[in-house]
Amino acid sequence: MDIEEWSNSRLDAEIIQLDANRNGKAKGPRFKLVPFNSIELGTDRRYLVKGLVPYPGLTVIWGPPKCGKSFWAFDLSMHVALGRQYRGRRVHQGAVVYCCFEGQDGFKARAEAFRQKHLAEDSVEIPFHLMPVRADLPREYQDLIGDIRMQGIQPVAFVLDTLNRSLVGSENSDEDMGNYIKATDAIREAFDCSVLVVHHCGINDSRPRGHTSLTGAADARLAVTRDVAKNILVDVEFMKDGEEGETIVSALESVDVGHDQDGDLIISCVIVPSEAVTSERRGTKLSANQQTMLDVLVAAGRPLSSDEWTELAKQAGLGSSRRAWAWDLRNALKKMCLVYEGVNGWSPHK
Repeated sequence: MDIEEWSNSRLDAEIIQLDANRNGKAKGPRFKLVPFNSIELGTDRRYLVKGLVPYPGLTVIWGPPKCGKSFWAFDLSMHVALGRQYRGRRVHQGAVVYCCFEGQDGFKARAEAFRQKHLAEDSVEIPFHLMPVRADLPREYQDLIGDIRMQGIQPVAFVLDTLNRSLVGSENSDEDMGNYIKATDAIREAFDCSVLVVHHCGINDSRPRGHTSLTGAADARLAVTRDVAKNILVDVEFMKDGEEGETIVSALESVDVGHDQDGDLIISCVIVPSEAVTSERRGTKLSANQQTMLDVLVAAGRPLSSDEWTELAKQAGLGSSRRAWAWDLRNALKKMCLVYEGVNGWSPHK
């Protein structure tokens, strides 16, 4: 290229740039870098419920059928809407959208039970909003977001109860679950809110059901189980930016909420604080090997992987010719609600 060609080429580029500036199309870099000295500590609140649910973010509440996870999620949501502390923990008060994708009639009784147990007759309007329609979230999340905006709601919490009833697809498919996570991300970004997904467990009760992409995307994971006294145990088994291992203990209290058209009593339940049943109060007598296995875990003072726990148990004198001996001991302790498996490994129930 000679000097004249270069000059003309440069002039053309400058003209294009001037036209872009004139038309308001000039933009800065999309991926703008922030110098280290400009990185400042953010002081905004980072929790929906301190120590339990991050804000904003994705939280998975999972457990076996009939463990009380939906009752617990509703109770937690009502505390957020009311601005009431939850078991001594501060909450980020604001509007809640609760998508009840199944059991809508039962939810009405649940709401009435909460009203009778916890609210005064002259209570003010509560920013809790029920969405009682089943949906295919990956296909309909944009409509859902648009409809909520149309109604003037800006939620701080968005509950999806349950994943199974809001996904027309396979929980084991990486594509289907990837699309579901995309939908939860869109909801979180649209409202800058916490998204809570109520989910079932797998066959062996040790992890949430389906593809692992969901738990990999979660900022927090709360495992719900029952102890022998039917208490509801909610274990903080994973918290991306917080402490893990805490257990919230609750019980279900029956409430007579009214009568049906036949005059029969309608009964529902509310969540109330409770105390975990310790191994002494359970009256469960551990075998010598079970006690040793539990003592090894407690003595470690931290979560242990299955292999680490097995190796320490061998050092404590346990072992047999049967290959599954360690699994048998772990499973027995788990069924007695003495231990649980989180994302970081096995831990004793507190």
